[in-house]
Amino acid sequence: MNCKYFGECGACRVYENGYEAQLNQKIQINKERFSSYFKGDISVFKSLDEHYRARSEFKIWHIEKDIFYAMNHIDKKGVVLIDECPQVNEYIAELMPKLLVAIQEQEIGFKLFGADFLSASSGEIVVSLLYHRALDEAWQKKATEIAQDLNIYIIGRSRKQKLVIGQDYVTETLHVNKDVYRFKYIENSFTQPNPRVNEQMIAWAAEKFSDTKSDLLELYCGAGNFTIPFAKKFNKVLATEISKSSINAAKENMLLNEVHNIEFVRMSVEEFVDALEGVREFRRMKDIEIKSYVINSIFVDPPRSGMGEYSCKFASRYNHIVYISCNPQTLLDDLEILCKTHDITDMALFDQFPYTHHVEMGVKLIKKGL
Repeated sequence: MNCKYFGECGACRVYENGYEAQLNQKIQINKERFSSYFKGDISVFKSLDEHYRARSEFKIWHIEKDIFYAMNHIDKKGVVLIDECPQVNEYIAELMPKLLVAIQEQEIGFKLFGADFLSASSGEIVVSLLYHRALDEAWQKKATEIAQDLNIYIIGRSRKQKLVIGQDYVTETLHVNKDVYRFKYIENSFTQPNPRVNEQMIAWAAEKFSDTKSDLLELYCGAGNFTIPFAKKFNKVLATEISKSSINAAKENMLLNEVHNIEFVRMSVEEFVDALEGVREFRRMKDIEIKSYVINSIFVDPPRSGMGEYSCKFASRYNHIVYISCNPQTLLDDLEILCKTHDITDMALFDQFPYTHHVEMGVKLIKKGL
């Protein structure tokens, strides 16, 4: 990827000598980081070199009567004004300049401070325009004209206000091996930003499960990104997530893919353990027959803070653990606990965030003695 803002824009921090150089740097760092627990080869899954992000956020910067996209400076010295971004997919890249022109022509830029883009691989796009002022009917009429002219959906957001022009989601299609999955991605909720690497993560994780004649437990299931593809491999899947909106989205995505062997339950890991061991009863679990599950495998994809001691000790009771991590450092902390009872049999690095220091890591663990 060639970007005229390398060295200024803070979105990319590792760019010298191109894509392969930044990837090799990540590989070496993480080989050394996890060398105490894994001596084998780490499988590496590359990203596209450019136009890989389907979700992106930009500041809107005002200079007199003109508005610009802006990003934080790499040295935190204010902002960098930009007129393009080769990170974003082709649909967002093509839309960005047209949207600014339309906003200025329709005169709806007053107190506008941000623009968030969410795109599907089909080109379907939702743009969230963020304001420091209340939005009225006049704004809604003008935003509707822009949405129709540019064939996009627009959401106007201000304090305690959300105005939807069209719809607040896109429908993404993922290809995992020979299977095709569809997911509703809702504006302002978490989605994987790099769809092609996401497909590789799902495929790798699914292949790591060997005991698929039993059932699967998943913690931190989100909107079902992994859950729904896994459901084809197992008899039943029991998936937990603390976020109500994510659980609702997961249930919608299950129906969208005509999958019927998943039970989603909204609760924390601590609550689930209490329910599993009969310590407490939860109304949210009243229709779930916990004792009907035969679980030997667990899948976890925790937030950046990792699992922590309590969740790790709970996961350690299962024979097979597959762990996807967006933070290698907290993964390392969790492995200190998990590797007391389990051995790592495989690791993978997914370059979901090129030209940054961030990677996603995958780990397969099997209980010692099996």
